[in-house]
Amino acid sequence: MTLNGKNINLRVIRMDDAGFIVDLRKDIQKTKYLSQVKGTVKDQEQWISQYKIREKRLEEYYFIIESKAQKRLGLVRMYDFQDHSFCWGSWLIKDNAPKTTAIESALQIYEFAFYTLNFTQSHFDVRKGNGKVAAFHKRFGAKIIDETDIDYYFIFQQKDYEETRKKYQRYL
Repeated sequence: MTLNGKNINLRVIRMDDAGFIVDLRKDIQKTKYLSQVKGTVKDQEQWISQYKIREKRLEEYYFIIESKAQKRLGLVRMYDFQDHSFCWGSWLIKDNAPKTTAIESALQIYEFAFYTLNFTQSHFDVRKGNGKVAAFHKRFGAKIIDETDIDYYFIFQQKDYEETRKKYQRYL
């Protein structure tokens, strides 16, 4: 499955993405606020094999963000599906990716979740130290509903996305 966007696509991961995933997930600067990955490409292949079962059951999606020329630019996951709400994260984008990759990949996630999967809300958390990502979500219209010493907990409702969608229409 591939979600086609204006300048990028999101396609579900394949076994041959294991090396790319490991390389990106082991970049300490990029994964500072994510769970650390320890293991080999072989371990990642085993994880992908288990993930493909969840994907087939429509419980989770793990995407490679790629250019129209199929150059891998990053990763993003959708998971923790609850009634009408979904979580997304594990969002990593290579340093040399086009500047619009973050906006376009976020829009594609919301378009797919709200208009194809029929979710009405997203829930996710962002580490407090990750101010750049927290600010991005706030600009998009997500609201902080709770916090701990280390995390902000956000929700983003489809009705709020409708306004955001108008603002960022040129990226769709």
